[in-house]
Amino acid sequence: MRIGILGLGRIGAFHAETLFGLDAVESLVVADPYAEAAKTAAERFGADVADSPEAVLAAGVDGVVIAAATDAHPGLIRSAVESGVPVFCEKPVARTMTEGVAVLDAVRGSAVPIQIGYNRRFDAGFAAARAAVRAGELGKLHTVRSTTLDPAPPPAAYVAASGGIFRDCSVHDFDIIRWVTGREVTEVYAVGGNRGADYIREAGDADTTGAVLTLDDGTIAVVSNSRHNARGYDVRMELHGFTDSIAVGLEDKLPLRSVEPGVTFPAGVPHDFFMDRFTAAYRAELTAFTEVVAGSRPSPCTIEDALEAGWIAEACTLSLHEHRPVTIAEVRSS
Repeated sequence: MRIGILGLGRIGAFHAETLFGLDAVESLVVADPYAEAAKTAAERFGADVADSPEAVLAAGVDGVVIAAATDAHPGLIRSAVESGVPVFCEKPVARTMTEGVAVLDAVRGSAVPIQIGYNRRFDAGFAAARAAVRAGELGKLHTVRSTTLDPAPPPAAYVAASGGIFRDCSVHDFDIIRWVTGREVTEVYAVGGNRGADYIREAGDADTTGAVLTLDDGTIAVVSNSRHNARGYDVRMELHGFTDSIAVGLEDKLPLRSVEPGVTFPAGVPHDFFMDRFTAAYRAELTAFTEVVAGSRPSPCTIEDALEAGWIAEACTLSLHEHRPVTIAEVRSS
């Protein structure tokens, strides 16, 4: 099949390389506001270069991958759907929930499939955890712990435009908690601190946060995030039930150092970048998109899914700022 790519920044270029290596993909058509980025993709992957998103959609593509700036997501999703082209769009759907809901309303009823990029759903460990929960191996859940710790904060310009740590980082934890447990979040309480980069505080954001989520069956989920984790990129999940407990990410590249006498685990070189930790997941995610394009499977992560994670991020942001518990129902109605 022929796949279009809109946006060739860090993640767009990574997606181009991944798609180029998939047997189902025969050719690529790319577009980026920076001509040099498009030229590089053309040279590396034999891609055709288009001068606009409209030209990509008109180039006979079977599907399109949107990896452009967040502000462009709503318009590009709508254009692709109007053109009848299946869409893969990196999260978020839009910068604000109001815009995201408007996108959902605009495409509601369309037969054109839309997949939003939440790559942890395609990680082998998280998939195994979901299967264990669904099979009842853990018994009734009582506690979930989800962790995302970045080795270093993103640039000041990114932080200023990101919408905050809950919206651009923790949202991955929120989505995977929903996906693995099969439950919805009803209430949150969030805290945050700043002991690192001054520009994060100046942007009105926190560099380290904790959130307690109450799920609709009473399970408690604890989410921990930080922009500063010098040992590496740390993504883990623990699930504790009345029958058993399991962990995702408990492997030799885990960025922790044990101080227990005689313990050598973990012994590997720590993960230091999200693309390192989730290389296989990204490949599986885009393989799934080619199956969506072929019509052999439904979207594995819909706009509705993405917005549910977004509402949790909104609730946590409000909770942090107002120092109180916030229900999901409250932010939905605001």
